[in-house]
Amino acid sequence: MQDHRDKDRTAKAPLRTVPRASEVLGELIARPLEPGLYLVATPIGNLGDVSLRALAVLARADLIAAEDTRHSKKLLSHFGIGGELTPYHEHNAERERPRLLARLRAGFSVALISDAGTPLVSDPGYKLVREALDQGLMVTSIPGPSAVLAALTSSGLPTDTFLFAGFLPVKSWPRRSRLAELAAIPATLVMFETAPRLAKSLADMEAVLGPREAAIAKELTKLHETVTRATLDQLAAKLADKATLKGEFVVVVAPPSPEETEISDAKIVAQLNQALETQSFRDAVREVTDVLKVKRARVYELGLALTRKRD
Repeated sequence: MQDHRDKDRTAKAPLRTVPRASEVLGELIARPLEPGLYLVATPIGNLGDVSLRALAVLARADLIAAEDTRHSKKLLSHFGIGGELTPYHEHNAERERPRLLARLRAGFSVALISDAGTPLVSDPGYKLVREALDQGLMVTSIPGPSAVLAALTSSGLPTDTFLFAGFLPVKSWPRRSRLAELAAIPATLVMFETAPRLAKSLADMEAVLGPREAAIAKELTKLHETVTRATLDQLAAKLADKATLKGEFVVVVAPPSPEETEISDAKIVAQLNQALETQSFRDAVREVTDVLKVKRARVYELGLALTRKRD
């Protein structure tokens, strides 16, 4: 009898959540929205991830500045929000930023949203925030979904210290140079990558960082979400022949082992070999010195030995 009553109470608990959530949202919407710039995080895939506070701000804002208005209209219409919408992205930012700042100075509330996730994370908006703050205008963040944190926490890799490196360079040599700069950082690395470049980027990561543990996340929060965990060499081999990948991915790479933080002669020679394919000896030595942050004399001597071996 007791078990039956417990199950009955458990079944009714979700039913109480709906009116209470509606009540809280109603209370938030009823409050006046102070003038200022609101950085509103939106879902990265699952519309159910939007917060009540985000909905309340979007419903009350005088203006919503969106990276892609066509994309954002789907979210807004889903929740019955029909406020004024204007595009704000990297291609029109120089023209639109003064207009948004003028609206803010006039006492309007402006909500800034990106296509997905938290604004300013690999999205436009940084300069708008800087100028708004420089002019003494109110700026506040409405936190919520983030592909960076979703991938990091699902990866099974250390989360106590991490570094978000955004998108890596498009071409292989600049990409390897950037990875070499990141190699010794004692933190889990989180990076974005596009489908066409993923396989080559993983190969470069394995070449520069070695067989570290890593994870690739795609379709986060969506129906077909997957997080693939393996070492970088295994992931690179697995995707080497994949030509039909679509979308964007989050790559999470484990921090270096204590042994990796030491720059070995082998690592310097590997970087020199790569640099000498496209640069003079002098330029290659200078670049490897700058990238690996080691003494020029050491790189020079290893370079001489390498060229003698080649000859």
